[in-house]
Amino acid sequence: MKKEYSLDELLHKAASYCSISEHCVSEVEDKLTAWGISENDKQEIIDRLVSDDFINEKRYCTYFVKDKFRFNKWGKIKISYALKSKGLDKDTIMNAIESIDDGEYDELLASLLKTKLAGLKYEFEYEKQGKLFRFAQSRGFEYNVIDRVMRSI
Repeated sequence: MKKEYSLDELLHKAASYCSISEHCVSEVEDKLTAWGISENDKQEIIDRLVSDDFINEKRYCTYFVKDKFRFNKWGKIKISYALKSKGLDKDTIMNAIESIDDGEYDELLASLLKTKLAGLKYEFEYEKQGKLFRFAQSRGFEYNVIDRVMRSI
């Protein structure tokens, strides 16, 4: 038999979920839906979590950008698409993405391309360039950045 939780217990459970790691509203909504919570209760819980600063989408965006850039080695395009898919607003996303240092951004792409080049099989120079370019695009880097970095390596 499934246990019935009171609104306070659900709020505490959701706050605990948000305390473990940063989450955006859509992630918390998905979690509450999975717990089988009604729409009214869900909205009330989310409103409380936002007002108590358990959910802060600006902070979430900033950490998401840092993590995806440093650990997953994603470019700005891929990061922004991932954030848009979570229902975050454009300005918040752009402010977080602008926090990436341009020098570090170019260094990361250069490092990724050099690593990729070491294991690349190609017959012609243009074939090598095409493969590297497609690889960089699949990581979410912009055309002008890829072009600039490929000229420097």
